[in-house]
Amino acid sequence: MSNSARIAHVGIAVPDLESALGFYRNVLGLTPLPTEEADGAAIASLPFGDAQVELLAPRTPDGPIARFLARRGPGIHHICYRVDDLEAALDACRKHGYRLIDEAPRPGAGGHRIAFVHPKATSGILLELTE
Repeated sequence: MSNSARIAHVGIAVPDLESALGFYRNVLGLTPLPTEEADGAAIASLPFGDAQVELLAPRTPDGPIARFLARRGPGIHHICYRVDDLEAALDACRKHGYRLIDEAPRPGAGGHRIAFVHPKATSGILLELTE
């Protein structure tokens, strides 16, 4: 594994996308990228240099974001790290005993390949890996 891993984005669960976007538009002057949908959520990505903030609002009542909001309320849902080789990162997780949510890469927002590491394996933080 190389040491070029970096933050790709921080995912924040919000109950209402338009309401949450107000701060980013009105105070920070940011314009979100076109809204996407994945895993039962609407995703508005906001550029912050090399990284992004993803605001995640539920679109289905039984999706992961809806369940997160019901249990914990609005807030940071996950952190996504960009790696050079997603398969190698998943192999390293397995080798070192980290529990995976996704055993193999799958399509995510923006057409990126992604995989999630279970928060019980990472001190309670849901981590996403992407290339």
